[in-house]
Amino acid sequence: MNANSNAANNWQESCDTMVALGPSTRGGNTVFAKNSDRPQEEAQPLVMVAAADHSGGHAGAQFVDVPQLGHTYRHVGSKPYWCTGYEHGFNEYQVVIGNEALPSRLPAVDEPKLVGMEVLRLALERSRSAAEAVDVITGLVGEFGQGKFVNDAGVRTYDNIYLVADPASAYVVECVGHEWAVKRVEEFTSISNVGQIGKDADSVPPGAKSLATRLGLFEMGFGESFDFAKAFADVGTSASGIARQCRSEAMLGAGAGRLDVRSLAGVLTDHSDGQNPDEPHVTDVAGDTSICVHRTTGESKGASTASLVADLCATDERLPVYWCGMYSPCMTVFMPMFIEGDLPNSLSVARETPSDDSPWWDFYRLTHYGLQAGPEMRAEIRSGLLVLQNELFESAYEMAKKGRELIGNGASGAASELLTGYMAENARRVVSKVKMLVPANARLISAAR
Repeated sequence: MNANSNAANNWQESCDTMVALGPSTRGGNTVFAKNSDRPQEEAQPLVMVAAADHSGGHAGAQFVDVPQLGHTYRHVGSKPYWCTGYEHGFNEYQVVIGNEALPSRLPAVDEPKLVGMEVLRLALERSRSAAEAVDVITGLVGEFGQGKFVNDAGVRTYDNIYLVADPASAYVVECVGHEWAVKRVEEFTSISNVGQIGKDADSVPPGAKSLATRLGLFEMGFGESFDFAKAFADVGTSASGIARQCRSEAMLGAGAGRLDVRSLAGVLTDHSDGQNPDEPHVTDVAGDTSICVHRTTGESKGASTASLVADLCATDERLPVYWCGMYSPCMTVFMPMFIEGDLPNSLSVARETPSDDSPWWDFYRLTHYGLQAGPEMRAEIRSGLLVLQNELFESAYEMAKKGRELIGNGASGAASELLTGYMAENARRVVSKVKMLVPANARLISAAR
């Protein structure tokens, strides 16, 4: 976090990311979902970056100089306002990535490294498939490192675990320092703030074993074969991540073969305390270990501040649809985004302090109004938003088919114009609805927090 982001000092890790490949989904397409959990007042807008050609220079990382490539791909990212990276995002080749903070046994070092979110952004810029993104991530991590390092900018750094997907495949990439492990996903999986790649890794560099030996972790990581998570994961600080991952895995498993956008969005909005992973979906606010996070008291004031559900498509029968939510997934509207058009400019507005021109801050006010007003008002808010959400579910896939047909007929410009207008109108309707749901005096109170 930068020097102006002191809210992060007490923030603890609590992201969740999941994917279901074709055999596990209702429509046979990959569906990916992510909750970005950050300090509750750290604005996180959506940004779109066009494909570009470059002639040298650097790739824009904060602490290390990564050489820029000759060409980078069009992509969209959910970007904490202060950061040069993303919590999650997608690109023009249907590569989608989410990351989690990974509690590890590695100490902080003085050597500057990449921030984990920067690794994600660079992978989106440089990859045409999930496998390519894995190569980019492991290459960057091996050369420049990521993880805990001391810095004068006040940025909170940590090791990272990534989930990378495209229409045909998905991978988990677990990183500590300059080392990493990769595991291919078979049908579905979720990741949280806990190490999970053990002896079943598909790829681990030799340096990981050497690092474990130097740090005295030989006995923990070595047996008949090397166990990456056992050597490096800090299980003692992973209780919340373990509970949430058990919960998300149970929900995915219960729906296997029928998983879709709605069911994965349901996982993101779940408020179970994780004590009973198999219990039915918990709609309203419960414990602090839920997948949808509302920590507004005590030392930790983290929250789910942005979400993504990506409905990819391998058959070209339609365009991929990226459902993007701002602030709490349980009191948001997932808006359908198409990278083939231009995102509404308003969605990229998210200042450090509350502002009336930022949809992110509108959803912030709505969530905090709901939390203060109680369960009946939260139910009323969800009911009001659901009407609009269902309308978008109906219209988005027709638009995805129309856009694909236009592009297939060589009318990419017409497709872009159609999709740009559709997204702009949706954003206008959604923001208008959210502003209506929050009383004027409540907006003033929450803005003054």
